[in-house]
Amino acid sequence: MTSPPDVVVVDALGTFCPVPVRLAARRMARLPPGSLVELLADDPLVTIDVPAWCHTHGHTLESHTETAGTWTARIRKG
Repeated sequence: MTSPPDVVVVDALGTFCPVPVRLAARRMARLPPGSLVELLADDPLVTIDVPAWCHTHGHTLESHTETAGTWTARIRKG
């Protein structure tokens, strides 16, 4: 799967909680508000961690999908 050029991809495959959220947070800190980040992870806890993190930090979780054990979260920076 490919992402549009304006989407920043954060590859957290092979890492476990809390690393996927920390990698996304670190990358998003350098981006302006409104930026779109696509987080790739294979830790099932991202289904809980990412929505909670977005809510706490004012980001919007635009989509959260799973395909063959890989979760893709599209997060709009608040």
